[in-house]
Amino acid sequence: MKKTIIRLAIATTLLFSASCEKYLDKSPEADINEKEVFGNFISFQGFIEEMYECIMDPNKGGAWNQYLFADETLNNYPYAFDNGDYWGSASYFYGVNPTPTDNNSRNRRVWEYAWYAIRKANEALEKIDQEGLFQGSEEEKKLIKGQALFFRGWFYFQIAQYWGGMPYITRVLNPTESLVTEEFNRLSFQETAKKMAEDFREAAELLPDDWDKTAPGQATLGQNRGRINKFFALGYLGKALLFGASPMMNEEATGKNAYDPELCQQAAEAFGQLLDLADKTGVYRMQSWDSWTDNFWRWNNERPGGTEVIMQPTIYDRSRVRWSTLGGTVPSSLGLNSGSAADVPTNNFIKNYAMANGLPIDDPNSGYDPKDPWTGREPRFYKDIVVDGDKIFDCSCADEYAQLYNGGRHRSQINPPSVTGYYAKRYSPLGPDFTVSKANGLQAYVPYLRLADIYLMYAESVLYASKGGSPQSTSGNYAMTAVQALNVVRNRAQLPDLDVKYASDKGLFFEELVRERAVELAFEGSRFLDLRRWNRNGDPRYLNKTALDFDRGPNGKPVNIKERVLVKRVVGKKHNWLPIPVKFINLYQGFPQNPGW
Repeated sequence: MKKTIIRLAIATTLLFSASCEKYLDKSPEADINEKEVFGNFISFQGFIEEMYECIMDPNKGGAWNQYLFADETLNNYPYAFDNGDYWGSASYFYGVNPTPTDNNSRNRRVWEYAWYAIRKANEALEKIDQEGLFQGSEEEKKLIKGQALFFRGWFYFQIAQYWGGMPYITRVLNPTESLVTEEFNRLSFQETAKKMAEDFREAAELLPDDWDKTAPGQATLGQNRGRINKFFALGYLGKALLFGASPMMNEEATGKNAYDPELCQQAAEAFGQLLDLADKTGVYRMQSWDSWTDNFWRWNNERPGGTEVIMQPTIYDRSRVRWSTLGGTVPSSLGLNSGSAADVPTNNFIKNYAMANGLPIDDPNSGYDPKDPWTGREPRFYKDIVVDGDKIFDCSCADEYAQLYNGGRHRSQINPPSVTGYYAKRYSPLGPDFTVSKANGLQAYVPYLRLADIYLMYAESVLYASKGGSPQSTSGNYAMTAVQALNVVRNRAQLPDLDVKYASDKGLFFEELVRERAVELAFEGSRFLDLRRWNRNGDPRYLNKTALDFDRGPNGKPVNIKERVLVKRVVGKKHNWLPIPVKFINLYQGFPQNPGW
């Protein structure tokens, strides 16, 4: 497959670079014609595979890729985004020429690779419908077309969620044609989302539930988990519509800082269709609590994802987990990296984790004791967060237990230390059995989409849908209410059903949904997108990034506790969208820079 892609890349360059012919001798690749590339399923699928190779692995770009841009984490220096500099973090967003055949995840970026893949999708859609070109079964044609439609919508979503609406190009462009036409004018996010939805809907009609049950999928039987199927398309159909319906995007389109009820209804129905399909087929199901971490990591070079993850990054180089994910998040003294970035969770964010009784810590009946802040918290807290005194390394050495108190080894004696008094272990499973040798075989990936997120988005869209409007509403095509969907996620985390006080009030229910998304999707990249689409990125509740300073008492408990503000995030109205790279806004009239930049 790789050889096919490489030959195709060379052939494409030769076929479409006529001006260079006088400098080139004819090579064997020049004899490749369209029939060889697009004429049968295997070679055409090789062309499609290049779009899979454009998917970014969020926390493995660069040497270490800071990929959380809201209030979740902090480093030993302020992030560019914390200072309001959304030109920063170029190693995540833009700055390279797309080379999908290069299997180095450090070179992947969002902007350039998405546009590259959109062109590939348009080319695939043009060729699959070209009369007399593709020779294959109707099932094979549907698989090719469905993947291409999904990828066009998906890569537009990757761009639009950060930079806003774009011209939605649905054909292969001629490099000499004029771009100063109505077709190339920028759209609002909401308008772009509706066009994505058209692609996702059609893809969902064409794609199977499970590739293993298709004739073409038999050649890779048991290895088809990552291939685009109906669940991918329905999930992103709902997500694109929900994002388009959200207050920030609706305000941009209509001036109303509120949800669009009709788009919420459409989103709810897409999620309802997915959940119904999951119930009937069992292709995806919620991971059991005892194996919840399989969503995020596995030892022995085993691929994570379990039964729940629908979409995750393409794996380019397994060793990048060792050198990027671990290198950026574990104590530098563990010998797993050179110069750890010490990306650690903030104390303000940790307040989102509830108590074991399911109540938020600010509820008067929760039992939370600010003088003993880590006792009695919900189970996900102990899966996700390292606190002082936890055993983090399998050794008889100075690093065996976390020393995060004032003056402790991991707070001030290593370089860089934890600046907040915590470490995170969602993708770096520090614990009693953590060793360097096991770390060498760790596989950890940030999911793009999993079933828990679908339940939470279903609950949110139903809450504001035209036919919904309350925690007790349903989508109309799926029997589950909004509160029942939220409880599916809570119950899996060993928490009781939502307290009636929060389940019966629309406003309180939404606040619990906000908190639940923070916890269940912690460190998955959703927080920055959520706060922005809710018009809460600049809300004072989410601006301060704090540390917890404390001494260790004789009984090992924290004493002299003091929360300290380390950074106050700079957020204005212009931070709704990232700035578009300057060289792109100068391409043609009608493609303006985002407001304020």
